[in-house]
Amino acid sequence: MKAKFVSGALGLSLLLALPVLAHHSFAAEYDTTKPVTLKGKFTKMDWVNPHSQVYFMVTDPNGKAHEWRAETPPPNNLYRSGWRKNMIKEGDEITVQGYMAKDGDYIMWSQSVTLSDGVRLGTNLLPPGDEKKE
Repeated sequence: MKAKFVSGALGLSLLLALPVLAHHSFAAEYDTTKPVTLKGKFTKMDWVNPHSQVYFMVTDPNGKAHEWRAETPPPNNLYRSGWRKNMIKEGDEITVQGYMAKDGDYIMWSQSVTLSDGVRLGTNLLPPGDEKKE
């Protein structure tokens, strides 16, 4: 009986730890020395934990379109910052400010998203060591 309880408790603790293990640090993924501002057309948003994602198409100077992914805080944080699921529609022009991914992919950490009407949606989260910049 004791062995069943111990193995059950161990199994449950491993299941609960998996999301934490999958979570990554800002410093491991993004470079605060590479701020970026990109304009593009909104394609979709994933409202998921531990980080939501904003997807948008950016056309480079050569005319080639690239889909970018901007990582944001989780849905609850976005909601408290004024974001709503229906605020941005597919095809809307947006400007995303944030930090480039270290690996050079079309991925960034979003500090804010500005809509075409000038409404700025902030994330209310600054990367570690960046507290005095905003």
